[in-house]
Amino acid sequence: MFEQTFKNIDDILHKDAGCGSELDYVEQTSWVLFLKYLDDLEKDKATAAELTGKTYTNIIAPEFQWTVWAAPKLPDGKPDYHNAPTGDDLLEMVNNKLFTYQHLYKQKVA
Repeated sequence: MFEQTFKNIDDILHKDAGCGSELDYVEQTSWVLFLKYLDDLEKDKATAAELTGKTYTNIIAPEFQWTVWAAPKLPDGKPDYHNAPTGDDLLEMVNNKLFTYQHLYKQKVA
């Protein structure tokens, strides 16, 4: 299931200008997968807390959660492709907002 998805991503990235091999973008791909994993982990922890009557405080601020910036949804739960950042907007958000937030968060908890 995931193998074909990763192959498709790899094919797109490999054809991108400046990418000579998988080593050119493996760090970025790993980082994106980690952010998605963290979002799913937080959802699981929130659900577990809700089922036991406890409260759960997300690690990541709401505006930096995967489902807000990378995969926004419409009120009916369908993907909101028109409001998801792409191209220069996505680069701006990730490079200048998300990474800055994560760096500041890391310093705060250290």
